[in-house]
Amino acid sequence: MFSDKKNVLQLVALLRAYGIRRMVLCPGSRNVPLVQTFAACEDFECYSVTDERSAGFFALGLALRLQVPVGVCCTSGSALLNLHPAVAEAFYRGVPLVVVSADRPSAWIGQMDGQTLPQPGVFGTLARKSVDIPEPHTPEEEWQTGRLVNEALLELDHHGRGPVHINVPLSEPLFRFTVPELPDVRRIVRRDMSDGGRALAWFLKEMLPRYRRVLVVSGQMSVAEASAVADNLPSGRVAWLTELLGNAPSASGAVRGFDALLYAAGEREREALRPDLVITLGGHIVSKRLKKFLRQTPSLAHWQVSPSGQPADVFCKLTAVIEASAADFCSLLSRSEALAGETAYADLWREGCARLGHPVVEYSSLTAVRRVMGALPADSVLHLANSSAVRLAELFPLPGRVEVQCNRGVNGIEGSVSAAVGYAAADTRLNFLLVGDLSFFYDMNALWNGHVTPNLRIVLLNNGGGAIFHALPGLDMEGDTRHFVTASHIASAAGWAESRGFTYLRATDFVSLLVSLDDLMDEEATAPVLLEVFTEADEDAAAQREHYRLLREEYNKKEPEI
Repeated sequence: MFSDKKNVLQLVALLRAYGIRRMVLCPGSRNVPLVQTFAACEDFECYSVTDERSAGFFALGLALRLQVPVGVCCTSGSALLNLHPAVAEAFYRGVPLVVVSADRPSAWIGQMDGQTLPQPGVFGTLARKSVDIPEPHTPEEEWQTGRLVNEALLELDHHGRGPVHINVPLSEPLFRFTVPELPDVRRIVRRDMSDGGRALAWFLKEMLPRYRRVLVVSGQMSVAEASAVADNLPSGRVAWLTELLGNAPSASGAVRGFDALLYAAGEREREALRPDLVITLGGHIVSKRLKKFLRQTPSLAHWQVSPSGQPADVFCKLTAVIEASAADFCSLLSRSEALAGETAYADLWREGCARLGHPVVEYSSLTAVRRVMGALPADSVLHLANSSAVRLAELFPLPGRVEVQCNRGVNGIEGSVSAAVGYAAADTRLNFLLVGDLSFFYDMNALWNGHVTPNLRIVLLNNGGGAIFHALPGLDMEGDTRHFVTASHIASAAGWAESRGFTYLRATDFVSLLVSLDDLMDEEATAPVLLEVFTEADEDAAAQREHYRLLREEYNKKEPEI
């Protein structure tokens, strides 16, 4: 029988899934759940070595002779430190050693409890990867446990070989062995282009016939990357979804508007939209609806195409990391005769998004974003701040040949203005920034640096605070909560913008907004322009609710039979 500790069960099952068959076991009490589970699993050949320093080198010798990864398991405290010399030797000789250390719960570290010291990351740069897995109590923690173990084991032979460290905190009781078999686990594999793509082509040939509904999602990309994907992706046999930040060419097969489609579609249509395989390209995806939709899709396989080869399990379904550029992968995919994607599935996404309308609502930030985006000239750049701006912009079409930029690496509000100023300073095109008031005032020193150029156009959406917080479900905005959560204010950018040499424009209603657009789009202007759009937070929130209500109503009037 095996230990009832969920982190132990996942770890042992994943080591088995990765083909690791030899474990060197050191004595102790805290690691008994690990030792018992390894010893009880007939797939492992176990060796007992008392001295941890010797055990580490014994495992090193096994790995050197057999040319396979070997594990060594020790108890908590100073026992782990005695493995340091062997880990150092394994690092500099490129030997795949898996160090598994039992640990006390973190609450007891430094509290004069026996055999405790800070174990996570104890080997520093001498381990290719160190992870501290949780003691799972929730499904999310179980997912995190499996993800972290996968990440560690993937680094055993990623661009060279070497040791990894997996730290396993274990709470009492330790000695309950009631589980009859190891759980099913999700192993993540990595494939790359190191052999000219032959192994990856074989992987596609073997795996693609299993999937009929293939969904490709491209996150944030440069214009060049997106163009290369468009040139190579077989969009007729896969559904290709993207957002503004994906910079897909307007003439490509990419489909936008999927976030609104997932909101408007009925349950039957949503079920029909669920893929068998999702392939992600590029960087961050903004849509929370898509993430939730895919996380809740059963039996989903997820392949992540990543030039670095580092995994990101955004849908909690990752099965393969493909270390390649998006263009190289799409080129292989287009040439693969094994791709059996259904055209009808791709058409379902395309036709569904095509049925979406753009309801007209009263004057608000929403209408300002719509009008500004609709007036953008070709060959310009649109910069989007985070929070409301990037989400509102996603609701509307974008004119062709407009490049989109956004600080979406960490999604913070700081630096959106500075990044746009810097980009415009090195660019000859008109650069437009859509920014909310908190983001703007947080970064208003961007206008002070002396490098602001006349090709910069800022549209400041000022509704007196962080409007996006009004949409947080379950948050009561009564009393002081509203002031502190939304950082409500009565500030205006007028004085600051004019003192920095901007042409300042002001919109307070629909008419003044339309009048301001001509000056905002003037390519002959000799000074940068700032348009401050004043609205009320409550009216903005109401306008967005009305937009979505009308969106669903109009969409369902045209809904076909599924």
